Amino acid sequence: MLHDLVDLGRYPIDRPESFGYRQLIADLRRDLDVDGCAILSRFVHEEGLEKLVAEADNVAPKAHRSFNRTNAYFTLDDPSFGIGHPIRRFFDRSNAFVPADNFANTSPLRRIYEYEGFMPFIREALNEPEDRFFRYDDPLADVIINVVEEGQGFPWHFDTNNYTVTLAIQNGEAGGAFEYAPNLRTSEDENFNAVAAVLDGRMDGVHRLELQPGDLQIFKGRYALHRVAPVEGARKRYVGIFSFVETKGMCGGVERTRQLYGRVLPHHYERAGLRGDELLD
Repeated sequence: MLHDLVDLGRYPIDRPESFGYRQLIADLRRDLDVDGCAILSRFVHEEGLEKLVAEADNVAPKAHRSFNRTNAYFTLDDPSFGIGHPIRRFFDRSNAFVPADNFANTSPLRRIYEYEGFMPFIREALNEPEDRFFRYDDPLADVIINVVEEGQGFPWHFDTNNYTVTLAIQNGEAGGAFEYAPNLRTSEDENFNAVAAVLDGRMDGVHRLELQPGDLQIFKGRYALHRVAPVEGARKRYVGIFSFVETKGMCGGVERTRQLYGRVLPHHYERAGLRGDELLD
């Protein structure tokens, strides 16, 4: 059970037949239908947060820190597109991710992800059928912690996996806001013109969130362009990331994996190209 981590009184994911659970699902579906994002405030209680912060402090030194330039798709430059095309726009990225193989079965973060009622709860919130909803089959990226230090953030990008569930563990002293442009592309249309508009600074359709420690966010990051503003102050920003996909066996792309985690496993080459759509990444 997750009583030592999750506020199961407020969020009864262990009681799927209860009225409270059904109401929670209805509320989340409403929010997700509007803009592909839903927040469960204080999903993890204070005692649970203490455990998660302690774990994050312990594994933070194992994060792969990278400083490079990347486009919104984590792909290489493609000169076949004209200058100014979103594929050819690269931004400074400085970030750090603790790979999934640092979280054992007893890890509090992995315990949440692998709790028997967690995936069905997320699937129901997203209103997805069982045959189109799976854990991310990536040994480096199914459960990770994003570590952000002073001056660092994450530039505009799309997610490889369709659904990302994030858990705010610790905020920096300032900064670190989450910004996103919902439903900017579809599985059939990259909508490059709209992407270019956001990259040019058009913020009229961009939402801004200030997540608090313990908040769980369900986000359709495959179709929403999003970024994390730079963090200010000495305290690190920790965010746990749980990933789900709609194609069984889907794994991160080789180039993207190399950028984010500093290494690639044979598993990534074996699963290269396994996608549920034709989007760039």
